[in-house]
Amino acid sequence: MTLVKVNNPFTRTFDGMMKDLFNDFPSVVNKTVREDLFGFPPVNILEKADKYQLDIAAPGYEKADFNIKLEADTLTISTEKKETTTEETDKLIRREFSYKSFKRSFTVDENIDAENIKARYENGILSLDLPKKEIVKAGTKEISIQ
Repeated sequence: MTLVKVNNPFTRTFDGMMKDLFNDFPSVVNKTVREDLFGFPPVNILEKADKYQLDIAAPGYEKADFNIKLEADTLTISTEKKETTTEETDKLIRREFSYKSFKRSFTVDENIDAENIKARYENGILSLDLPKKEIVKAGTKEISIQ
């Protein structure tokens, strides 16, 4: 008796669609959807020899809009864009500008020098430098025998 595998076109197409859906799922949830659903911008974290660097993509804000706090071992970055409304005589046909607020928190390791954390905001990127503490290595000590 010989077994013959039958390729059902419907099953193959459905399987292919399901594989495509789950293989492409991370790319389907792109930056815009992530920001709209979860309310926070993307962050890149880079480890260098002497520091960690956090880069947050937050275009459309000013330096004064950000609030950065370090409480215990939690670094919190938040912002709120305050929008003012003015009376205008022109008729607004369509409005797509919107400004949002966000809040991101990160756990900071005890190896971070909290006193020397620095932040800068340039070209829509908020960059934080979290310097590492100097690790004091135990030196060799001669012990004399008495």
